[in-house]
Amino acid sequence: QAQLVESGGGLVQAGGSLRLSCAASGRRFSIYVMAWFRQAPGKEREFVASISWSGAHTNYIDAVKGRFTISRDNAKDTVYLQMNSLKPEDTAVYYCNAVRSLDSIDVLDFYSWGQGTQVTVSS
Repeated sequence: QAQLVESGGGLVQAGGSLRLSCAASGRRFSIYVMAWFRQAPGKEREFVASISWSGAHTNYIDAVKGRFTISRDNAKDTVYLQMNSLKPEDTAVYYCNAVRSLDSIDVLDFYSWGQGTQVTVSS
């Protein structure tokens, strides 16, 4: 089955930066809208950002606008999340997956969820 592998998380102080990567395999990655999600302890998984198949269009939740940037490299079957000015409330496990459209949180049943990558922001 098609798989996703997230990486790049870590422990960082508030105000710091991290760049997450999500490598896809097993499916034609370039035709899907891809998104990042996060799940904080005791909370449900939430949508963070999405990017169109071409990379020309993006969508973000208000909480990360101006701080996070989603991008993709279809030649490498990889989607990225550059996170700047990190805040303690950004602490969560971050996941990626394919979604139905740029403004949809409906996850397509094409990829298995990866293990995620832990981001911890200390105050």
